[in-house]
Amino acid sequence: MTWRGSTTVSDRIFACLPYLLPLIEGLTFGGYLFREFPILGLLLIPLSPVLLIYRTIPFATLIIFLALFFLVVRNEKISHFIRFNTMQAILLDIVIFLCSILLEILSPVPGAGFAIETLANTIFLGIVVAVVYSVAQSLFGRYAEIPAISDAVYMQVR
Repeated sequence: MTWRGSTTVSDRIFACLPYLLPLIEGLTFGGYLFREFPILGLLLIPLSPVLLIYRTIPFATLIIFLALFFLVVRNEKISHFIRFNTMQAILLDIVIFLCSILLEILSPVPGAGFAIETLANTIFLGIVVAVVYSVAQSLFGRYAEIPAISDAVYMQVR
């Protein structure tokens, strides 16, 4: 959907960058898959510099989260396309946070190891698919429509 006007190449690139936040946060759920299939670790090589910076700065998640929200989403001077994708990445990150709380609640339950592993793998794959889809749509200059999340984004970004 491109009803807000055409997008420039720079808008498309900047719209993709916020999706690094949920991708990096979602990597914690992929631990089981990375242990089972070590070859998947090769996919993380391009993310190495970002991961290094992300892991060395204290409270990096919170700083990036707040900076994206207040400096990008709430700034009406920035194009709607970039603000939409930034807010969608923020909401994906919130979903990841809620899923991590769910796994923390389930972890003390005896015998729930297999269920936790399956749930973590599903969350990881879901986040990766959502990020890849959103980045691809952004590169094409289209709004990525993720059910429920995009509706919430449209309510936040005008």
